[in-house]
Parts: sequence; structure tokens; C-alpha cells
Amino acid sequence: RCDVALLIIDALEGVTEQDEHIAGFVLDENKSLVIVVNKWDSVDKDSHTMSAFLDKVRERLHFVKYAPVIFISAMTGQRIHQVLETANRVYEARFLRLPTSTVNKILREAVQRHPPPVKGTRRLKLYFGTQVKTNPPVFLFHTNDATLVHFTYKRFIENRIREMFPFEGTPLILSFRT
Repeated sequence: RCDVALLIIDALEGVTEQDEHIAGFVLDENKSLVIVVNKWDSVDKDSHTMSAFLDKVRERLHFVKYAPVIFISAMTGQRIHQVLETANRVYEARFLRLPTSTVNKILREAVQRHPPPVKGTRRLKLYFGTQVKTNPPVFLFHTNDATLVHFTYKRFIENRIREMFPFEGTPLILSFRT
């Protein structure tokens, strides 16, 4: 029932299977996500600890790589003010609306960079795209045949959109229509 979910990870345990499942539920419900690593004060640190831990989090939760990660300590109060600030920023990203001209510019550049794949003798043609909804952002792309859109090309287009407009912590829904 939330708009933004906070996934609390214990810094001493790292990312568990249960954390992965919960992140998957958040993604399935198209909710925004902030990953909060708690008990950061209890971890023995050097100059590379945070980046190494962040790499492990990104590896285990690769399917929500757009989610920001915050390192806090609830006991000492270290960086706890960042939690609500980040959650508010992520919430605002749910309502970001891109003009159709911007969506089409991103689409043109993506197609030039990597042309759509051929399936048999048929090539996917992307005519135009538009953002039809916010909360979460939904993009509709008109094609010659929506069945020709492979999930990898869909992910490629999503990554191109995120390059220009990160939509921090927010899932994007891409829909293709013939």
C-alpha cells in the first residue's frame, strides 16, 4: 500500500535471500525503493569497505539497480536524516513527466545506437513513444509488431531513458503496442 518502500538490510548479515524476495515483491508491485543498510557503525571499516559492500548489494539486488543505497546507524543516529530526504526525492521521481518530444529523442538515439533486432525476416520498427502515466512512470511505444520486442531490447530502451533521466528509485513500465 506504500509508494516508496524502505528495505532495511543488516550490515552484519549482508543481503539475505529474504531481502532479495522482499525487493522482488516491491518490484512486482511497481513501488519505488530505497535500500537502507543499518548497523553500519558495527562494521569494521577501512577506505574501501563502503564501496565493497555497495558492490555486494548491487550484485545481489541487480534487478533493482536503480534504487539508492544509504548506510545508516539507527543506534548512533549516523545519517538517519538522509532516509526521509531520499524517500521524498524518490517519491518525487514517481511523478516526473517527460514530454513526448524528449521520449522520441531518446528513442531515436537508442535506435541509432543499437538498431532493433530482426526476428526471422521481420524487423522491429519503433514509430514513436510517449509517457502516458506517472506514479509509476509508464511509457507507451508504438511499433509495427509488438511481438517482435525482445525483453533485452526493452531493457536497453529503459537503460537509455535512465541515462538521461534517472527516475531514482522508481521502476519504469514500458509498454509496446502494434
